[in-house]
Amino acid sequence: MTTEPLPSAAEPTHLTEALRRAGALGDARVRAVEVISTRPTILSHIVRLRLDYDGAPGAAPATLILKTAHPARRMPGWNAGRQEVAFYNQVAGAMQRRVVPRCFEGHWEKQGEDVTWHLLLEDLTESHAAATAWPVPPATAQRERILAAWAQFHAAWWDDPRLGSSVGTWSDRDGMTRYLERFSEELKRFSDRLGDRLSRERRDLYEQLIAAGARLNERTLGRRHMTIVHGDAHFWNCFVPKDGADGEVLLFDWDSWRLDPATDDLAYMMAMHWYPEFRQRVEKPALDCYHAELLAGGVRGYDRAALGNDYRLSVLWHIATPMWQASINVPPVIWWNNLERIFMAVDDLDCRDLLS
Repeated sequence: MTTEPLPSAAEPTHLTEALRRAGALGDARVRAVEVISTRPTILSHIVRLRLDYDGAPGAAPATLILKTAHPARRMPGWNAGRQEVAFYNQVAGAMQRRVVPRCFEGHWEKQGEDVTWHLLLEDLTESHAAATAWPVPPATAQRERILAAWAQFHAAWWDDPRLGSSVGTWSDRDGMTRYLERFSEELKRFSDRLGDRLSRERRDLYEQLIAAGARLNERTLGRRHMTIVHGDAHFWNCFVPKDGADGEVLLFDWDSWRLDPATDDLAYMMAMHWYPEFRQRVEKPALDCYHAELLAGGVRGYDRAALGNDYRLSVLWHIATPMWQASINVPPVIWWNNLERIFMAVDDLDCRDLLS
């Protein structure tokens, strides 16, 4: 247990009101709150809370997870939390199938340059856990279970008419032009930072991708075979039931979600995080498994070859990801290894052919 002061979102009165609005609490009220544990992540701060009630709480939660801003990320222009709060408020409640932890409250507010946000989430500590310790990839059974969960989520939103209207925002041609301009500017900073540790060949590939970007972006501008993607879909951003028990795989950390081809998540999950020997053995069967689950989820007109083509394009675009991670001070142990792995995947999958 910890003795640190409670944040305002964890005060008993606030929690009582939030749980009632969420339909999780009747006439009882939260009497006291205790901080069980706290831990920082790269972008946020996680607080586990124990709740005591006056009156019969019924099915109200005995513990909660409070997720809020990382102290080091409270900086001008930094809008962390906005996308994740929007996900739980816009997307999670509109889904018929349970694929994410229950959210009892999501709040994001900006006053001037000051951003405050928090999520009150279901505590899965007793029932779920990460499949493995990072960075060890899951074994086949767990891997296929997780891939099936992603496929089911992607299929649920595949070409949904709500995309771009009530859910998310489409990228347009002007927005993509601005992205390529920012890409070019950030590449200069990234190159200066790395110096001769970034080879001329790799700089050339970045520049070729920027030059071809307008043409390659036509895939996304077509807005066909599109869905909600997570944006940070590695195997450790999901919870699996403990000890192989039945139950749902639940997906979390939604601060980077957007509308894009589903393979953006797959390429990030596999090409970005797996070294060549393992990836070369596992990548194709993993994509086969995922595609079968897409079809089972009702996706039509998207064959295995189309998935493979989109996957290679997503791998190519992901060479930018370590650069962006470095720009927001993600630890080098993450972005440097991502950089090496994604370039090896580009070579293995002949992604340079897409530039010609």
